[in-house]
Amino acid sequence: MRDRNVGLLIVVIILALAAVWVDLPTNPGLHIHLGPINFDKDIRVHQGLDLQGGMQVLLEADLPEGQEIEAGAMDAAKVIVKNRVDALGVAEPLVQSQGERRIIVELPGVKDPELAIATIRETGLLEFVDAGSTFLPPDTVVATTFGGAVAPTEEITETATVTPTVPVTPEQIYNTVMTGKELDTVNVALDQYGKPEIQFALKPAGTGVFADFTKQNVGRFLCIVLDKRVISCPRINSAIPDGSARITGEFTLEEARSLAIQLKYGALPVPLRVETARSVGPTLGQDSVQKSVRAGVIGLGAILFFMLIYYRLPGFLADLALIIYALLNFALFKLIPVTLTLPGITGFLLSTGMAVDANILIFERMKEELRWGRSLAAAINAGFDRAWTSIRDSNLSTIITCVILYWFGSSFGASMVKGFAITLFIGVVISMFTAVTVTRTFVRFVFDVFGEWIRDRKWLLGIH
Repeated sequence: MRDRNVGLLIVVIILALAAVWVDLPTNPGLHIHLGPINFDKDIRVHQGLDLQGGMQVLLEADLPEGQEIEAGAMDAAKVIVKNRVDALGVAEPLVQSQGERRIIVELPGVKDPELAIATIRETGLLEFVDAGSTFLPPDTVVATTFGGAVAPTEEITETATVTPTVPVTPEQIYNTVMTGKELDTVNVALDQYGKPEIQFALKPAGTGVFADFTKQNVGRFLCIVLDKRVISCPRINSAIPDGSARITGEFTLEEARSLAIQLKYGALPVPLRVETARSVGPTLGQDSVQKSVRAGVIGLGAILFFMLIYYRLPGFLADLALIIYALLNFALFKLIPVTLTLPGITGFLLSTGMAVDANILIFERMKEELRWGRSLAAAINAGFDRAWTSIRDSNLSTIITCVILYWFGSSFGASMVKGFAITLFIGVVISMFTAVTVTRTFVRFVFDVFGEWIRDRKWLLGIH
């Protein structure tokens, strides 16, 4: 038993040290590059719209007046917009419907608002167009046999518009060989000169069409067109039988990633226009955030002080477990990552109180066992074993509540409710581990080593 306690203690110490490393504000993240293994993960705190501000965009279906929207089209558009926003790396965005023709998008902490808007509202229709022997320069607007319409020249964002110098070829209708629906995978990479390019692979059906077309049209041009605008127009040098190809052009790495997102998550079933786009300041000012943090630290300190004074030695061990709980919690927030909003911070503080409740149940049971004349070892085992059912049932009911709140927040676009549910759920799960396993390991180790000395000093156990 003693060897097992020592082993558990070593595991707990390793976990605590790993959590401290993750929690460091100057943490460089995880960057592993060993042969074929490439893993990059930035470890940082993600703040929500109420803490750091961001951008709010209102999108509206851009259809001719009187044209009805197909059933389910706006719901499908909302899902695609959500996928695009998630792929942009925006932490805890809000994407929800407003009425029958509008979608609200909130983007916390966006670095490039114009690129973000263009990414989420562009239609994203990719076509492989047969240009024959004619090279079409990038940015040429064309009409194709798929839909046939020329790309509109309206505003793309509030500050970026299509200039009238863009070449347009309305007199020529080009044949669409296939569309982006045949795409299987899309990735962004750097070529041998360090320029970004988009690599893609086709589905089996598309691979066959692509192989036949490239085989029959060697030496001719196959243009890659997005929303009726030419991205690149490479010459077919040889047949491409495996369905793998790449898109090159004059774009930055961020623009390449934005384009890849649009291609990966498909075309919007309904064209969307930006109705309004405005910057949103943080609901809580920096001073308010600092006061909230200060209040949390004071509250946690008060809890630690109470446990130490009232429960003495077990309380001190519980304080150590509670500190490890906070370290593990914050580490998971950064690793998952979890976006910290004011409701999310509330969920964390609430779970902290529940972690203390579990220790109080255990220690009170231990004190009762000792008053009834049980040995120290028997009292420790009884305290943890008999309090476990109460701890389990109360935490299980809280976990069920978290699941319900998460479903509610996901179904009705209440991201604040969802954030509260996530942090509370994580806190409850970790508190069960620290309040039972970590505290038990500390208590057993200390009483194994100093048991004889403690028996003669029962005031250390809070017993008078």
